[in-house]
Amino acid sequence: MDGEINPTFEETEDHINNEGAASDFGNKKIRENGNVPAENHDKNQNKMIYEIDESPRWHVCIILGIQHCLLAVGGLVGMPLIIGRSLCMFDDDVGYVGRAMVINAMLFISGIVTFIQTTFGSRLPIMQGGSSAFLPATLAILSLPHNRCPSAPINNTDLTNGTVMYNDTDGTLVDGAELWQRRMREIQGALAVAAVLEILLAMTGVVGFLMRFIGPLTVAPSITLIGLSLLDISGYWASGQWGITIFTIALLVVFSQYLKDIKVPFPWYSRTRGCFVKRSNFFKMFPVLLAVILGVILCVILTATGALPSNPSEPGYRGRTDTRIRVLYNSPWFQFSYPGQWGLPVVTASGVIGMLVAVIISMVESIGDYYACARIAGAPPPPKHAVNRGLAIEGLGTVLSGLIGTSTGTTSYTQNIGALGITQVASRRVLQVAGIVFFIFGMLGKFGAVVVLIPDPVMAGLFCVVFGMVTAVGISNLQFVDLNSARNLFIIGFSLFMGLMVPRWVASHRNAIDTGEVIVDQIFLVLLETPVFVGFVLGVFFDNTMPGTLKERGMLEWRKRAGEDNASEEEREKYKKEVAKCYNLPFSTNFRFARYIPILPEFNTKPPKTEKEDKVSAVI
Repeated sequence: MDGEINPTFEETEDHINNEGAASDFGNKKIRENGNVPAENHDKNQNKMIYEIDESPRWHVCIILGIQHCLLAVGGLVGMPLIIGRSLCMFDDDVGYVGRAMVINAMLFISGIVTFIQTTFGSRLPIMQGGSSAFLPATLAILSLPHNRCPSAPINNTDLTNGTVMYNDTDGTLVDGAELWQRRMREIQGALAVAAVLEILLAMTGVVGFLMRFIGPLTVAPSITLIGLSLLDISGYWASGQWGITIFTIALLVVFSQYLKDIKVPFPWYSRTRGCFVKRSNFFKMFPVLLAVILGVILCVILTATGALPSNPSEPGYRGRTDTRIRVLYNSPWFQFSYPGQWGLPVVTASGVIGMLVAVIISMVESIGDYYACARIAGAPPPPKHAVNRGLAIEGLGTVLSGLIGTSTGTTSYTQNIGALGITQVASRRVLQVAGIVFFIFGMLGKFGAVVVLIPDPVMAGLFCVVFGMVTAVGISNLQFVDLNSARNLFIIGFSLFMGLMVPRWVASHRNAIDTGEVIVDQIFLVLLETPVFVGFVLGVFFDNTMPGTLKERGMLEWRKRAGEDNASEEEREKYKKEVAKCYNLPFSTNFRFARYIPILPEFNTKPPKTEKEDKVSAVI
């Protein structure tokens, strides 16, 4: 279907009425195997300019694809920047170039996984990128004694031959690059091995069974603790210059909350209407981009006027824009990421077990994102085979992330799901283009260098808002539970409190864990220093062992949204047709044993009856 980009509701409605682009399926109460959703879709959500299986013109695809990239880039580049110091990427040329290279690797992987996910995975229009669910486990691994950063380089120039060298905590003499790459290899091994579990759970269909034990009282504290566990990191970045951080936060809040409904006029041209003025929710679509640009401009002005100190030891120095300029010259023009580029990944038992918890949390988040995306796009709820396939692709993406070295695994990006409702464009082709754009950016070394040049206080403002939203998303899951129940209040409060208290205590009393086996000690340290693990385990245990009704636990509403009501045979058949249209693979999978493979559309379908069986049924 051809058409112009038009985010305004009035003109979008005309476009749909004229060309019949919108599907009426979203309001139908149909689910897999005769199931129905808990509530009707919003009427406006079905009025999509382009549905999942439709394709805009090529130039429209590119513009909308770049927009999705802009929405995701803040979260993508944030992961390597957050753990940079824990990886021993110091504030020098080697550290800055290292950050830029990891950012490029992250963009490269995000592009590949996004394209595969939208083409062969869930086939929903979802962006894939680095997940904050992996950060707590990553930071716990990097806080182990052998991964602590040396305090200063060696001053003996005769020994180092003029190169900046360090006495690493594992007893080796290394340069700045090897210093952070050794730690990265341990993260890589943990990610790659732990992600195999996600692939196996998805390929075997075990996910549906495990989800019976995971409800809102487990998900809420787990996701909430992801955001709360990053308080110290955000505080460190903000301490670079609190005034600039507050300025960036204020811009983000104003653009995304106060000005979100303001339609900004833009001159536009189309062949049918000629020159005209089009109004768009500009502030609502690009709040992050606008806030970061204005924050950087403020830093440039303060740097040029000498308002920020030039002494690295003084507060405010990290707000300058000229402290890392050399990274732009030192970074290569082109960077081709490949497995083992930082060396052969190292697998440790403590790292793998710590990452397994992150993988499970990431899977729960992604399943929720799939259903949210389908609701916004006006598509039928994803069937089991699409969910299994989507999780398998995410697991594959995390394995690739581990082999190439991006510092975190991959997951679905919720902010890009919200963009579908803003633009009224749910075409998977747009997200495929976005994946190609990220793939290209990931090979441009200078792009990662430009991102590294953004001053710390500006990124801190972004982190404060983003992590605050992660925390709020976790809390929002409590809408399904009975908050007047003392049982539920205990589980919520105890899981959150212990999830914050235990990791802090263990971090300051490492010697208290002494089993006599170093590997066992490291496993306990990684697990108990990961807030998500503590909260998740307590939530699962108490919610499944304490007496309580399904309604009290929020499981009835939770399962309704996953689809467990009966529908008529006619509705079931219509649902199957819409599912085939949105979720079936782009090639035929109709072969003999397809119904036994959980990632294929034929999974769990009954084989056609033979002539003999038909005669028996007729007699009965």
